[in-house]
Order: sequence, then C-alpha cells, then structure tokens
Amino acid sequence: MPERLWYLKQSRLFEQLSEAELGLLESHARIREFRSREIVYSPLDRADSVLLVVAGRVRLLSLTAEGKEAVLALIEPGELFGELALVASGSREEHAESAGRSTVASLSRASLEDLMNRNGRLALGIWKFIGWQRQRIERRLRSLLFRTTRERVLFLLADLLEHYGRRDGGAAELAIRLSHQEMANLIGATRESVTLALGDLQNEGLVELGRQRIRVTSMTRLRDLAGLPPLSPSEAVESPSKRRSAGTVAVPPSSAPAPRVLGEAPP
Repeated sequence: MPERLWYLKQSRLFEQLSEAELGLLESHARIREFRSREIVYSPLDRADSVLLVVAGRVRLLSLTAEGKEAVLALIEPGELFGELALVASGSREEHAESAGRSTVASLSRASLEDLMNRNGRLALGIWKFIGWQRQRIERRLRSLLFRTTRERVLFLLADLLEHYGRRDGGAAELAIRLSHQEMANLIGATRESVTLALGDLQNEGLVELGRQRIRVTSMTRLRDLAGLPPLSPSEAVESPSKRRSAGTVAVPPSSAPAPRVLGEAPP
C-alpha cells in the first residue's frame, strides 16, 4: 500500500478497503492543520464532506443562547465526524473545534458515497457508526437531566471507559487524557465540582487519579453506581471507528510524502 494512505488506515472503518478503494478516497481528500481552539466548521457551513481526525482531538459543541458551551462529543484520532453529511445535504448543525493542535482530513461526500455503493460492508459499517454516534450523544445529554454532579461524573466515566478504556480484569484505565475542565465541559458542570467529585470517588477507593490519568478499580461497581448494566466480558471497549490500540496515534512513515493541504492541487 502506498505510504501516502497511512492516515486512512487509522480508522477501522477503512482498514479493510483495498488499495484501489483507499486510493479513490485519498484522491478526493484534503488535509488541514488547526491551531488549538480553531473552528473546524460552524452551523450553517455547507455539509459536503465527512471528516477524519488524523492527529490531536476535535470537540463537537452546541452553544446556548447565553453563549455557554455544551460539549456533545470528543473525536479522537481515527474517528469520523460530520457524518450526517451522508444522511442529508445541507448545512452543519453543530460547532466543531480543535482541542489543541490537530490535523483533520476532509473526505469528499461524493467519493465516499460512491465507495459505499460499491462496498456493502463499508456502507453497513458507516451506517452502524452513525447510529452509534447519535445514540451515544443522546444518552449523554439525557444523563445531564435531574442528576447531581457526582452522578454525572459516574456516568461520564462509565461512558468514556466503555469506549476508550484499557481493561485489566475488573478494572479499567482511561486511554485518552482529559483535564478536569474538559470533563466538566462534557457534563455541564464546573471544574471545581468535578475535582471534588473525583476526590470523593478516590477516597472511596473506586478511582485512582494521576496527572490527566484516571483508573477505575471496579467497572462493575462504577456502572452500578451510574445506573448502567454491567459490560459482558467479551464486550469491546472500543468504538466502531477506533484505531487498533486505544490511546495511541499512528505516525506517518518517515518517507511518506506530506498529505495535501486543503486548497492545494493534487500532484
């Protein structure tokens, strides 16, 4: 496989594609680098592409009338966002913003739809991903209603560990780094209240805290306190689009040509 296609292989949705299929997708893709807190897209922007995080992290946001942020989702390397462009043409519905320096690939909706028409397995995987992503966002938003900060933190930890957790027997460690402020933004709380809730959970022996590191000693107990059913032993902890090793970022081969930047003509 040509080395220029390395970033597409980060997504599990694309890892089974043939070299020809990856080449078709890459030929219509564009890469752009974003500074921290730079806008990737805004509501009313034209929804004519699906985006893939190559490096860094992207936050999906909804802004209230008062200007307050509600974080809908965190998008990690190897994950897609803006996928509703495949459902209906029109405009974006939410804000997407880089969280730290990030690199994002923009995949043409037309080329992706063409590939989905040719590859039923890819089409099924993408539709399942869209359903999973919507379900996860709706579940998180429902968890914010009528719950204390402690209950929101418990639910958030259970949700994050289900999809970004490294399992170790009955325990699990979060494979992505989040500050207390980032966690607070995800559940509509203050940083101070999240810090207090995590401190209480640490005193109770349920969590172990380090520098942007969180380990839960018992997933069964955590999910019970969060009001969620236990995970089966065989249940995957990675999202449908997650790369092979949670918490790692693929690095381009040293000899790989630099991906094209948005607006550049193909070589």
